[in-house]
Amino acid sequence: MAPAAPGEVALRLPSPLHEITDDRLARAGVRLYLKRDDLISPELTGNKWRKLKYNLAEARRQGHDVLLTFGGAYSNHIRATAAAGRSFGFSTIGVIRGEEHLPLNPSLRYAVRQGMRLAYLDRTTYRAKAGAGVIAALRDRFGGFYLIPEGGSNGFAARGCAEIPAEIGPPFDVICCPCGTGGTLAGIAAGLGAGQRALGFSVLKGGQFLTGTVAGLQAEAFGAASGNWAIDDRFHFGGFARRNPDLDRFIADFRERHGLTLDWVYVAKMMYGVCAHAAEGAFTPGTTVVALITG
Repeated sequence: MAPAAPGEVALRLPSPLHEITDDRLARAGVRLYLKRDDLISPELTGNKWRKLKYNLAEARRQGHDVLLTFGGAYSNHIRATAAAGRSFGFSTIGVIRGEEHLPLNPSLRYAVRQGMRLAYLDRTTYRAKAGAGVIAALRDRFGGFYLIPEGGSNGFAARGCAEIPAEIGPPFDVICCPCGTGGTLAGIAAGLGAGQRALGFSVLKGGQFLTGTVAGLQAEAFGAASGNWAIDDRFHFGGFARRNPDLDRFIADFRERHGLTLDWVYVAKMMYGVCAHAAEGAFTPGTTVVALITG
């Protein structure tokens, strides 16, 4: 299946690869590259284009002109889906967790400006959003639509993320990414060559379940789970969208060292974990690590 062709949105692909020197990794004999997917597009932020690319193609193949997806009130996925819909000729519906609050926050205002219709589900119903009853009720309300899951992670998303490793020119041993819904890890692991491995850092408290999620996404997209990845769930800092002073200090220090402010919801937790792995001796001296900056 061919990917959807870009519409109005400008995409910077392949995303840049920057080597940085950090004494915390250098002391462990580790070489570090940052894969800057955050620079792909200001509208389809971070790895969102990777996840939406083949979903847009599949929606078009099935003859749909409406995309429906789920997210919280500050979801980058909601923003990206709204922007993609505008650029590629789809109407969009965003089903938001919780009650409506007016005025809309900046994320939802942006989505509405892109033409997205918003609907709301109470938190109890939202937890059952993947169930047949909730989906049927949404189809009764809105008619036909192509469903993209919360966070965009499904087999088509994994296929898009599987293209990341081929963009990396220098030889490397380990590629790291933050994990929320598992789609990025499922994809990049599937795209690796012999002897390479992927390491995901859960941003969710109790993220052990992601192991099964990633395996399921790989089976859906590629027919079987690969054995070249792992998930570390120690660096969630209290859970999704939670932070503490230790993480804030790490972000400030990284900005001072490298001139880059890390997203605290996802990327900073991954980078903290990468540095911790180096300090623990988890990377063999001489290892080259790529850290995926997803947004």
